[in-house]
Amino acid sequence: MSSELLDGVLDAHGGLANWGHVNAVTAEIAVGGPFWALRGWPDFAPALTISMDAHREHITTTPFPGPDHCAVFDVDPERLAIRTTSGKVVEVRTDPRSSFPPFDLQTTKWDAIQTAYFTSAANWNYFTQPFSFTYPGVQVSEIQPWREGDETWWRLAVHFPPNNANHNSDQVFYYDQHFMLRRMDYAADATGNAPVAHYTDDHKTFDGFVFPTRRRIYRRGDDGTAEQSLAIITVDVSLVRVQ
Repeated sequence: MSSELLDGVLDAHGGLANWGHVNAVTAEIAVGGPFWALRGWPDFAPALTISMDAHREHITTTPFPGPDHCAVFDVDPERLAIRTTSGKVVEVRTDPRSSFPPFDLQTTKWDAIQTAYFTSAANWNYFTQPFSFTYPGVQVSEIQPWREGDETWWRLAVHFPPNNANHNSDQVFYYDQHFMLRRMDYAADATGNAPVAHYTDDHKTFDGFVFPTRRRIYRRGDDGTAEQSLAIITVDVSLVRVQ
């Protein structure tokens, strides 16, 4: 798992030893893009607070699916609950990943549990990476660099174990000369394994750790290039608290 690239990435994002003292991460985010209206959520997530355990997949998303409600995701086993903010369980589903229907971009609708699962698993991974690359069962290897415009980006191929709720098990992460994450490639199981290129920038430091605060997700062609005329999903981060 060890590589000079991975070591450089970990150091540039705040250091693995420092991350070992972190218990929780909370972020204020806004999620947009045409993807959500197509899933039946036209007003999805203009402002969300996500709070997560830094070392195991437990994450709470507030408010969702509406005011005074939150979504709580946990693993071992995977379980997604919709609760009121006072703690009353409104709906709960074990193994929510298996509930996703066959996917068509234009017509497939998701219910609240499915939408919360997709975003919860994604956000936990976004805000714990790259440190989660060192967690048990994760396999990391350096692969050939990629030419993006006039820049060369180094790449890590990462395989996530079955007990890691994620878009899919095999993903590729791209880093610039400063070891900052610039792009990640995946093909989410929930969306029929359609390939996407997920770009990240506007990196900022919060409590000693570096996070990208602007994410734009595009369709990815067979040649690996992104179709950047339209971002199908956007994520903007206004604040991160690391405890």
